[in-house]
Amino acid sequence: MNVIDWLLDADPAIRWQVLRDLTDGTPDEVAAERARVEHEGWGACLLALEGTDGLWDGGACFPASYTGDEPGQPWTATMHTLQTLQIFGLDPACAAARRAIPLIAEHGRWEHAGQRYFDGEVEPCINGRTIETGAYFGVDVSALVERILGERLADGGWNCEAENGSVRSSFDTTINVLDGLLEFERATGGSAAVREARHSGQEYLLERGLFRRRSTGEIVNPAYLDFAFPYYWHYDVLRVLDYFRHSGAEPDPRMAEAVAVVRSKQQPDGRWLLDHSHPGRVHFALEDGVGQPSRWNTLRALRVLDWWDG
Repeated sequence: MNVIDWLLDADPAIRWQVLRDLTDGTPDEVAAERARVEHEGWGACLLALEGTDGLWDGGACFPASYTGDEPGQPWTATMHTLQTLQIFGLDPACAAARRAIPLIAEHGRWEHAGQRYFDGEVEPCINGRTIETGAYFGVDVSALVERILGERLADGGWNCEAENGSVRSSFDTTINVLDGLLEFERATGGSAAVREARHSGQEYLLERGLFRRRSTGEIVNPAYLDFAFPYYWHYDVLRVLDYFRHSGAEPDPRMAEAVAVVRSKQQPDGRWLLDHSHPGRVHFALEDGVGQPSRWNTLRALRVLDWWDG
């Protein structure tokens, strides 16, 4: 079986993206496959786990039952589940989304201080992800965007630790904000201020080769070279390269070393492995395990390399 056939022998959430990004699938074929996400496979399974109040596992960032004594961070609450459904490509106009989003808006409250879900809370990494899913699913998140534009740091990015005095940006926080601003631009057309902020965040990452310290050239975090899926709030070079591809950016020479990392991880059979899994409670596994061939990593790596190679 070749790699494309292997990818197509998968869940609709992957198949429709393979048809769109890696084959000559027609728009009608892509749309038909994407529509299956609501009713089949992983998408349908996640939707079936939604509570009657519209929330997953009873909470916004954390499950209602969470006491803080579990390994890792639980990934079953609303924020992480909505992000996963967006990555799956659940159609924002489908019946399940039209039912869920108003319920989340009505009942969702952040654990931080009880803020309404789509109003966001205080951490830009959380607010960036809220902007992303809110904009994707048709919610007006413009007030939250204005807040996050005002929280940009002098070096061009963002950091959740700014409220505790940090004046340097974080790779992890910045990618979450960039994903949010990009989705907001796609949904609304954005503004000059949004485009300028997104450009500055991109420059923050590019000036550091996407994974190195600007001061010393050292790798910021070896985990940035390991490809996990789902990635949740975590940064890695495959995630950020897929962001640049999705944004329509032109390949930049400062990305070359990160692209080489992606290329180096391709196995002799043409696939990529799951390098890492962020620990914590999940609804169900989306991959066969660390060290096993990963359809999500293979899909994303192939489309990044297609974009880079022109």
